[in-house]
Amino acid sequence: MVARITSDEDINGMRTAGRLAASVLEMIGEHVQPGVATETLDQICHKFIVEELDCIPAPLNYGGGGGQMPFPKSICTSVNHVVCHGIPSPAKILKSGDAINIDITVIKDGYHGDTSKMFFAGEASVLAKRLAKITQECMYLGIETVKPGASLGDIGAAIQRHAEANRFSVVREFCGHGIGKVFHDDPQILHYGRAGTGMRLEEGMCFTIEPMINAGKRHIKILPDQWTAVTKDHKLSAQWEHTLRVTHDGFEIFTGRADETFV
Repeated sequence: MVARITSDEDINGMRTAGRLAASVLEMIGEHVQPGVATETLDQICHKFIVEELDCIPAPLNYGGGGGQMPFPKSICTSVNHVVCHGIPSPAKILKSGDAINIDITVIKDGYHGDTSKMFFAGEASVLAKRLAKITQECMYLGIETVKPGASLGDIGAAIQRHAEANRFSVVREFCGHGIGKVFHDDPQILHYGRAGTGMRLEEGMCFTIEPMINAGKRHIKILPDQWTAVTKDHKLSAQWEHTLRVTHDGFEIFTGRADETFV
């Protein structure tokens, strides 16, 4: 079922959930420092989400079944060559120069706000900074195509074109997704494709755009923990994510932050 947000109640619910999710990313940045364990970041975020925001961290105990364990933490922390779904751990200590994606999803009054951002522990390499910048631009270019009558292929084509023009590659195994009162819903938002193809966008559709872009080849593998995805060539990966809806003449981003000029 395609996620649609049309009533004033639903729109306001998603605005609130998106704003609260964004506030977690605004809060956690000062804690991303060399010597800090990713589990510490998870604990700080969990406490903030539950105690300060009165929300539920959607990733905690998400999934499972069919032999897969549920996701055991409240946020995803994907460091350097981890593409997505990195599990916070006391053993993963950030080193100076590490790049990390922190992925936040909160549930407020039944509505989901889903967003992620790249951070650096200390001074990152030129490549890491460039990859993060281009990946964020890919997300924005995908968002800019969103309006009624546009196609899902328009989003993917804009992202793929910019990534490959900068000699990076697009991960194809993961995609954006419909979202609302359900965490992962239709439509699937591919971050590659051909303009003019796929489902046509309609006012009220609500979904994430969250490109994962690799410095090397696009191929990934899943680690034995059944969640963590890494680049096969161990080269860097980056990701950014926003939750948005299709409006009558464009889009509304629910998870915009104060540090962004785009939103």
